Amino acid sequence: MGERPDMSSADLIIRNAKLVDGTGAAGWHGDVAVAGGRITELGTALNHNASSEIDADGLVLAPGFIDAHTHDDRAVLSDPAMACKVSQGVTSVVTGNCGISIAPVTLNARPPEPLNLICPEPEHFFPTFAAYFDALEKAPPALNVIAQAGHASLRAVTMDRFDRAATASEIERMRDLLRQALRDGAAGFSTGLYYPPAREAPTEEIEALAAIVGEEGGFHSTHMRNEAEGVLDSLAESFRIGASADIPVIISHHKCVGLANHGRSQETLKAIEAARQRQTVGLDMYPYIASSTVLQKTRICDATRVLITWSDKVAGLEGRDLEEVAREMGLTVDETIDRISPAGGIYFMMDETDVRRIMQFPATMIGSDGLPHDKHPHPRLWGTFPRVLGHYAREEKLFPLEEAVRKMTSLTARTFGLENRGVLAEGAHADLVLFDPGTIIDSATFDSPQTPAVGIARVFVDGACVWRDNRPTGARPGKGLRGGSHLNR
Repeated sequence: MGERPDMSSADLIIRNAKLVDGTGAAGWHGDVAVAGGRITELGTALNHNASSEIDADGLVLAPGFIDAHTHDDRAVLSDPAMACKVSQGVTSVVTGNCGISIAPVTLNARPPEPLNLICPEPEHFFPTFAAYFDALEKAPPALNVIAQAGHASLRAVTMDRFDRAATASEIERMRDLLRQALRDGAAGFSTGLYYPPAREAPTEEIEALAAIVGEEGGFHSTHMRNEAEGVLDSLAESFRIGASADIPVIISHHKCVGLANHGRSQETLKAIEAARQRQTVGLDMYPYIASSTVLQKTRICDATRVLITWSDKVAGLEGRDLEEVAREMGLTVDETIDRISPAGGIYFMMDETDVRRIMQFPATMIGSDGLPHDKHPHPRLWGTFPRVLGHYAREEKLFPLEEAVRKMTSLTARTFGLENRGVLAEGAHADLVLFDPGTIIDSATFDSPQTPAVGIARVFVDGACVWRDNRPTGARPGKGLRGGSHLNR
């Protein structure tokens, strides 16, 4: 008898998959071996002994998707299975967006809008990011968390009211809090200059805080001051802030809202591309013509239709059309908002051509911007990533599958400084999604928004399977990816 061939050992081998590696390169058929939570080899007919083998039978194996824009800060603790995300193939989420973060916050009363979108009660917040990351270690979620410190959160714990610029002493206090947040593991700093807690903050206030990000390392993401008529001025302000501190700037959920601004993505993308020639600028978007946030009178004028997502005062309005509710109540729309608020809404306010153009832009990442605590959330919470893959890449042929995956993986990992994630490569973390390219599609709708997508076979985080047979497995291998060197491990 001849000698038995030398066989390496692995925890897992996925065989006969179409490997789409996240870089945008053409997919190829092969095998992937995983050991110790890392990819150890890619090839064909790998000669390994493995504790577990999966015959992919031609399904696509891609890096796990990285959700570039979320409000999952508390959800990862209150709902650690995170079915709304792992069911889409998401293995890491970027939290603390739009100036809203779960730390460093200590409040004695209910939080103001829009902080209440992630934490309706003061006890839900954390006084430091060290405490938040400790909580994630003690009760890990199914996926990984990259956290940002929010400007509105800093203002909420520093200022007695929001209808003014911060004083010099308040700015210094916010700088101290931000510095400690970054040292505790926050990866970046976000602003939401559209919202009341930050609306009166002048550019100079943000520049003073951005300087700390420059000193400590990190990035600045922004829900800009204006995404309607003033969108170009707001882009210019965002570029100025990034340039002042020499830090990357990420334009959150880029869009052009209101009928008067439909089509202006041609202008905005031209401005972004010009800025990218002189500084680091990124952007993300979600694949829908409707946005969602707190219910506000100022936003109604830019929308053709509004759906109610939740109300603290009036039960049973979730999913209802705002104008229909107003007629039933015998009130104007503004009076109805006063009657039912605090509340949330979905606003139909973008143009499909703009959505497609922004999605096609090479630097655009995909982010869900979902609100996990809404009673009737926007379908983007459950459907964003399969919608891009199934509807826009396969059905509409907006770009190849490989480009769609790149926008969800390596591009996002590089933008946020995540080394060894977002690619299929030896030594990379085994964050993986196995899906059927012929059937993958979003199932969540505006009427039924919490429906898992079709076509996701399995999802792995650091080699552990977290989604299989259309349900969570119960595995919770996720962790808080602290900023700095820890983020890159």
